Amino acid sequence: MKKNLILATLALVGAVACSPKGAYTVNGKNAPEGITVYLIDKFSDEAIDSAVVSAGQFTLKGQAEENALLALTHDGTDWNTLLFNDGKPVTVNMEDNTVSGSALNEKLTAYDLEASKLYSDAVKALSTEGLSEDEVQEKIDAVRDYYKEILDDNKDNLIPVAFIDALYSMVGSEEIGEAVSEGAAFAQHPYFVKYKEQADAAEARQKAAEEAKQKVVGQPFIDLEEADVNGKMHKLSEYVGKGKWVLVDFWASWCGPCEREMPYVVEAYEKYHKKGFDIVGLSFDNSKEPWVAAIKDWNMPWIHLSDLKGWQTVASKTYGVNSIPDNLLIAPQGIIVARGLRGKALGDKLEEVIK
Repeated sequence: MKKNLILATLALVGAVACSPKGAYTVNGKNAPEGITVYLIDKFSDEAIDSAVVSAGQFTLKGQAEENALLALTHDGTDWNTLLFNDGKPVTVNMEDNTVSGSALNEKLTAYDLEASKLYSDAVKALSTEGLSEDEVQEKIDAVRDYYKEILDDNKDNLIPVAFIDALYSMVGSEEIGEAVSEGAAFAQHPYFVKYKEQADAAEARQKAAEEAKQKVVGQPFIDLEEADVNGKMHKLSEYVGKGKWVLVDFWASWCGPCEREMPYVVEAYEKYHKKGFDIVGLSFDNSKEPWVAAIKDWNMPWIHLSDLKGWQTVASKTYGVNSIPDNLLIAPQGIIVARGLRGKALGDKLEEVIK
């Protein structure tokens, strides 16, 4: 980040710290009797108020930064009702999580409830047997499209601030940056400024890590030694650099993305194994039973090795693996030619190199 941008950000945060206070009134109805509700300031992530529900009702009154992003919650729930302190009293129906009394917060809550429903549908689709890949992707795309709609339709107000985490993960920093450059109203909100700075730093670290991992491409593979499912020790060099194309696949039985990736790997193996292609799976599991079960359940009929040390595995240390699934494609002479071939990219690369 450039020096002048850092100074501008610090100046903005400093100005916000001295910004005027605004009164809030949050009423609740249909709340579980006797619970304690909390009002959280999302910028500091600290509770600024609380109340005990009596006769299904509660009232919170106080002062907070004008337009501060607040979250109403209570013990035993994962749901937060997000609110902006726009100076207008609101009433939260704890039975269905709807909000009334402020046009901005009513709109925010409607978006939040619909986004939550779409997200739940996508999660359910991922775990539902019998759904095609296209059907699952359709559910995921519906979530992404809805968050993009939130961003596109609310550049003149603060609502995107409440969804900034999802917007970064589902829509991406590039489109958010475009909105900011166009003078979006939410770009000056302190919570957005704080989150964006942290997200940009994390993205830079991730980019640096990926660039570091790609430095192995073009280099000879590094040997290591792990045990097979029967406990017999094997060196990677027993299988790599012996005249075959070899995919060294980093995975684990507990890794959901690995399971979703595996059909592509299986398809590649079935198509190219007889043409001189093999796979060595290096597992990041911690125990033998789930490792062996996944090999069978996921239909992985190739070589499998592991030291059952989880993230402390020698494979992670040797090749700088900080996330899975990950893989290395190694040429017959033992030179690494590609890394991180996900989805259809693996089949496309094998079609290119295996004649």
